[in-house]
Amino acid sequence: MSTTLTTPLPTGRQHVLELGAQRAVVTAVGASLREYVVDGRDVVLPFDETEIPPAFSGAVLAPWPNRLRDGTYGYEGTTYEVPLTEPSRQTALHGLVAHTTFETLSADATTVVLEHVVVPTHGYPWPVRLQVTYELTAGGLRVTAEATNLGTTTAPYGIGFHPWLSPGDGSVDDCTLQVDAARHVTIDDRMLPTGTERVSGDYDLRSPRPLAGLALDDAWIDLDRDADGLSWIRLGGSDGRTVAMWADGAARAWQVCTGDTVALIQRRGVAAEPMTCIADAFRTGNDLVQLAPGATHVITWGLTLV
Repeated sequence: MSTTLTTPLPTGRQHVLELGAQRAVVTAVGASLREYVVDGRDVVLPFDETEIPPAFSGAVLAPWPNRLRDGTYGYEGTTYEVPLTEPSRQTALHGLVAHTTFETLSADATTVVLEHVVVPTHGYPWPVRLQVTYELTAGGLRVTAEATNLGTTTAPYGIGFHPWLSPGDGSVDDCTLQVDAARHVTIDDRMLPTGTERVSGDYDLRSPRPLAGLALDDAWIDLDRDADGLSWIRLGGSDGRTVAMWADGAARAWQVCTGDTVALIQRRGVAAEPMTCIADAFRTGNDLVQLAPGATHVITWGLTLV
């Protein structure tokens, strides 16, 4: 008896959400945002369901975002080692779940809730349950991530998200960028933080700034917040539309990348990454979440097209 094999999609199960002129596609692998379209206009760079997500497109980055120096860290008297996933810089990049499959807890026309429990390993021995909710609302796309420590000891924890914002029909060079932040993070040749500085020159993006000729792969902290406690990034396109991204008070930093050195992106979009901490927080402790047994950490962010 012959058996027909079905090749699984590298993005896993697809969840299509629709509300009025909005359409989003969320995938099981990485709980990734594969598409988000408003009025027929891309808000994020889409990728095909048959593709391995390029450059962490749309993925959840946990239990740490960004880079971890040498893949090693000490916590409460014990040294841990995780795999080096960026060998060229000898770092562990973007956590443990960006390429793992999340289970579907619930789904309807406008909302999907996905869940994954981090499997304890020698490098990260804490079972942290992640629940990620994507919801289309009248005000745009809203994303909430809840992390709960199911273990018996406190876990070091951080999270980020990696959508690539779309410039629309134009190019990144036709766009302006605004980042609500007062301090820029300085880095070494391994893209690891060396300190911070007051924003100035090319790094002062508190007002919309043309992106033509400006290459970024940088983080900002000391976020400015509006009356609702939200910090914003705004990518203004040549079509007069602006992709506006917000994050609540749990986000302590923004990472922005124009993709100049990312082969699969090449300035086709701008990564705007809300993060609870910047790179190397497992080693420095800066803004590191101390997730006690049974405790839950929540972060919410969203996207809209104006």
